Amino acid sequence: MSKAIHPTAIIEAGAEIGAGCEIGPFCHVGPKVRLGPGVVLKSHVVVTGLTEIGEGTIVFPFAVLGEVPQDLKFAGEETRLVIGARNRIREHVTMHTGTAGGGGVTRVGEGGLFMAGAHVAHDAEVGDRVVFANSVAIAGHCRIGDDVIIGGLSGVHQWVRIGRGAIIGAVTMVTKDVLPYGLVQAPRGELEGLNLVGLKRAGVARDEIAALRAAYETLKTGEGTFHERAAALAAGATSPLVREVAAFIQDESDRSFLTPG
Repeated sequence: MSKAIHPTAIIEAGAEIGAGCEIGPFCHVGPKVRLGPGVVLKSHVVVTGLTEIGEGTIVFPFAVLGEVPQDLKFAGEETRLVIGARNRIREHVTMHTGTAGGGGVTRVGEGGLFMAGAHVAHDAEVGDRVVFANSVAIAGHCRIGDDVIIGGLSGVHQWVRIGRGAIIGAVTMVTKDVLPYGLVQAPRGELEGLNLVGLKRAGVARDEIAALRAAYETLKTGEGTFHERAAALAAGATSPLVREVAAFIQDESDRSFLTPG
């Protein structure tokens, strides 16, 4: 398939444009950018820096991808932004490259929806099939698992991890790690249970959901510290989802956890 590039778009020498790409009016593509096959830049999109965008991703007007990070320690080193395939990146979304101190790469997975005004900061790792609603902002070094949904106007603190399948309500500030499949809401982020709707929509078996609910109660009311309860779950769990939750708690982190209330 041929490329469709509007005459007002600026494609700098060195940029790699995949087959079937569409680049609309007044877009600017920098010299170190790589666009995979079938990428669409609607209009007025800026893609700069050492940035790679995967096949079939659609970027809407006024998004800015690959600019330098908003980090005072950044000293101009060459860092990267890697965006996977089949994402929908809506108006005014910003995604920045990494920093030398954070590993040098910001990574975004496949099949995500990033609604208007969302922000992905330096060195973040974002999984597949996520939904960031309008004006969601995740700070530097965050790790967001697959199938996470974050409600509009929510913010995620630096270094926070959000486990797979979790859901964050709108207008929520998340300052601590969120368990896989957790349900978090309230202005300062409180773990209020499991994302049961998401589990059912994903086709998770009833016995697996029951095992997760039992594990949640153990974490909430069991003996010992929170980490001791997680270790006990890991030792005795037969459910792969429960083992996933226990492993997430036992994994290395710079933040504490939102614990069951």
